[in-house]
Amino acid sequence: MIITKAPREIDIMRKAGQIVARTHKELQAHIRPGVTTGQLDAIAERYIRSQGATPSFKGYNGFTGSICASVNEELVHGIPGDRVLQDGDIISIDIGAEYNGYHGDSAWTYPVGTISEETKRLLDVTEESLYKGLERAKAGVHLTDISHAIQSHVEAANFSVVREYVGHGVGQNLHEDPQIPHYGPPGKGPRLKTGMTLAIEPMVNVGKRYVRTLSDNWTVVTVDGSMCAHFEHTIAITDDGYEILTVDAE
Repeated sequence: MIITKAPREIDIMRKAGQIVARTHKELQAHIRPGVTTGQLDAIAERYIRSQGATPSFKGYNGFTGSICASVNEELVHGIPGDRVLQDGDIISIDIGAEYNGYHGDSAWTYPVGTISEETKRLLDVTEESLYKGLERAKAGVHLTDISHAIQSHVEAANFSVVREYVGHGVGQNLHEDPQIPHYGPPGKGPRLKTGMTLAIEPMVNVGKRYVRTLSDNWTVVTVDGSMCAHFEHTIAITDDGYEILTVDAE
């Protein structure tokens, strides 16, 4: 069942989203060679809690981190720890914050030092694909219109869209209906309605689309070891389009 949100609820989610966006900004200032993913996690948790929120991911199904920190061939769900960032790495940081009972959820992939031209193109194309999908987000369109726009942009750049992990509804629960694939034909799935709140999060590989989960039962990596990227915003469907909730309004 897809839960639409009242304006009062979206106001709370907007605050949660702002906290997520500001946490990203806080972390961005610390991403450099020599920093560990565990240090970034501590900074994020401290900031989220300072804003009167709690990290959505900490303790979720046993996850130990406040953020997901996924480096290079790690796609999603990387557990923060002792890994030291190196020049030329990329790191995908997924942040969730719960504020007054509602969640905001956003991921961004950042360069560490100087990255290769191909890796920069991966980041650019993945971020662009997110916004290509959002361009289709408005009341009355089918859900997979977003999916198709993302896939079309990614594959035109000769990259691959991961299919095992999808976007989702978000609200009082971190994961709600509907599931939102980032691939597929247009014109399928439910029609979007004003008040729906969705997390759109294309995940893209330089190589083939296949991924596997490591023995920690969390970290997802590309099967071929290629670089991958992940970009995500939480949005609300409005009468005239959409609003990105995971931005800093100030």
